[in-house]
Amino acid sequence: MSPLLWWSLNIGMVIIAASVLLCSWRLLRGPELPDRILALDTLYTGMVAIVIVLAIRFDTALLFEAALIVAMMGFVSTVALARYITRGDVVE
Repeated sequence: MSPLLWWSLNIGMVIIAASVLLCSWRLLRGPELPDRILALDTLYTGMVAIVIVLAIRFDTALLFEAALIVAMMGFVSTVALARYITRGDVVE
């Protein structure tokens, strides 16, 4: 791995970790429920980004599949929570 790629991955990981921490703070201290749901969705996106950066760093394809699973779970949970807020029921 080239030094430029190594430094880029480390800097990217720090920036993504800061984003995850800020989203966690918004999740805990959000003024309203929609703010918390958006923070949770952004947390899923940050987790996918962390897993992808780790996959590039460790040069493994298995972590890309894990990132895909986390992204699908995040999408489904966001849709379910939004539906619960708007209708009061997830399944009709």
